[in-house]
Amino acid sequence: MTLHQLRIFLAVAQAATLTRASKQLGLAQPSLSKQLSALEENVGARLFERAHKRMVLTDAGRLLLFHAQRVIRGIDEAEAGLREFTSGKRAVIRIAGLNSVIKAIVPDALQRCGGAASGIEVDIHEAAPGEVVDMLYARQAHIGLIAEGTVAQASIGFRQIPIVDDPYVFAVPSTIDFGALPSLDDAPADVMRVLNNCIQFHFGTQHTLRVQQWYQHILPSHRLVAHCRTYEVALGLVRSGFGVSLVPALTAFLIEGSLEGITLYATDHGSRSTVALLADQYLRLSPFKGFVEALKLAGRDVKLPPIRPMPPIIKEARGRSETA
Repeated sequence: MTLHQLRIFLAVAQAATLTRASKQLGLAQPSLSKQLSALEENVGARLFERAHKRMVLTDAGRLLLFHAQRVIRGIDEAEAGLREFTSGKRAVIRIAGLNSVIKAIVPDALQRCGGAASGIEVDIHEAAPGEVVDMLYARQAHIGLIAEGTVAQASIGFRQIPIVDDPYVFAVPSTIDFGALPSLDDAPADVMRVLNNCIQFHFGTQHTLRVQQWYQHILPSHRLVAHCRTYEVALGLVRSGFGVSLVPALTAFLIEGSLEGITLYATDHGSRSTVALLADQYLRLSPFKGFVEALKLAGRDVKLPPIRPMPPIIKEARGRSETA
């Protein structure tokens, strides 16, 4: 067995398909298949069952997976230790995650680690949750920052460390005093046209349905007028007066300068819980362990943007729901 074969075996075992593993490793599928066949010949056992384009581990494959994870973990720890020993530098920390969370807490976490004097070097990638998990499996990132529940639990083979919770808020153009409206029936027609234009951030998960249901509950006559892939775009549309949007509070850090043109209101939609994903071995290695602790402290002390009290319209809708 070679280390190269073990890394390919791990990638396929975690990805469950040759297509996804090929994408993660940047290798062609024929090359992956050839290496897996060579590995199976070397160990004298079939490691995967091929079924409906999926790669399912056999009993022998599960045994090798246990040992391969320990081998790769040991190699990672040795590389990190030798890098410090030979160069006098701390390892590069590769971070991938939600841009709103990165912008809100990573600078503070770096300062808590000693700032520029610490010698820490970071490589930051802003990415969607699914991409973050792919980067972790492909060893293109050490730490991932994603919202809990945005990726199927079954697809995550990493330790999850709670970092920060931020409440969902209702972003409304500042030209509308949403908190002063006693009910939707009392709102002028031009105001209702804006309030009924709902901007949806596209998760591609069950959470998308929950947000749509919230819009339906609060604004029964609403229509979805935009599907966005970033909160920055969604808030930009709100600022322009195009419509309204339900967003996590920390996305306000995406707005350069200030929240001018946007008012945030408290809601009953709960909070977004952000977790750090990383392999177990990094929790024992410097500087990764220290950086995760710094992320937790930064998340604990993060300052949320100004949020106005929950408007009567949202309270009234919640009351109807509780008595229904």
